[in-house]
Amino acid sequence: MENWLYILINLGAISVPFFASFDSRLRFDKEWTLLFPAMMLTMLVFIPWDMLKTGLAVWGFNPRYLLGFYIGNLPIEEWLFFIAIPYACLFTYHSLNYLIKKDCFGKYAERITLILAIFLLIVGLLNLGRLYTSVTFISTGGFLLFHRFVIKGIYMGRFYLMYFVTLIPFFIVNGLLTGSFIPEEVVFYDNKQNLGLRIGTIPVEDMVYGLLMLLMNVSWYEYFRKTNSKY
Repeated sequence: MENWLYILINLGAISVPFFASFDSRLRFDKEWTLLFPAMMLTMLVFIPWDMLKTGLAVWGFNPRYLLGFYIGNLPIEEWLFFIAIPYACLFTYHSLNYLIKKDCFGKYAERITLILAIFLLIVGLLNLGRLYTSVTFISTGGFLLFHRFVIKGIYMGRFYLMYFVTLIPFFIVNGLLTGSFIPEEVVFYDNKQNLGLRIGTIPVEDMVYGLLMLLMNVSWYEYFRKTNSKY
């Protein structure tokens, strides 16, 4: 039964958001035509990235907790991760927009984005020998700058609210994957390729990786919302 663990983590992450999507007030299911293209376009970036890092042994997967089905060098559970987690977080983003009318971080969003981007770029550039740290921090910092000066999305304040709220389930899900609650890791890392700093068992890089993945999903989702509203 333990080989079902990773798939059950994915199902646990998406189950409540999926069934709540049909709530008469939220009706997130009506957003699926915008949501799934956003998720697929983000996967076009993150799946090759994941495959490359797996091939370079920056991280790997414990076969004890996998069903044993692979596409490329990634277990099927990892592919589903890029559906389950973005779905749950975009549902949270949609729900918070409905429940909280005030953009709590809106007036601070540009400063948060700029400060965070500069910090991530500096840390990434100072750690070019660590693949997970450098690629993740520089990519995220660069994308944040792209947002700040090119996209200029008015939704960044709401994105930050969603990100902070989803840190709670993030620590639960990533804690399960990195060995906080079980004897072994489901996903393991080469600590030579990261800073070696962990929150519990979770590498700090995972928080930045998650920020980039979610921001890319939200960016595409908002782009399709804006495009769709013109028709």
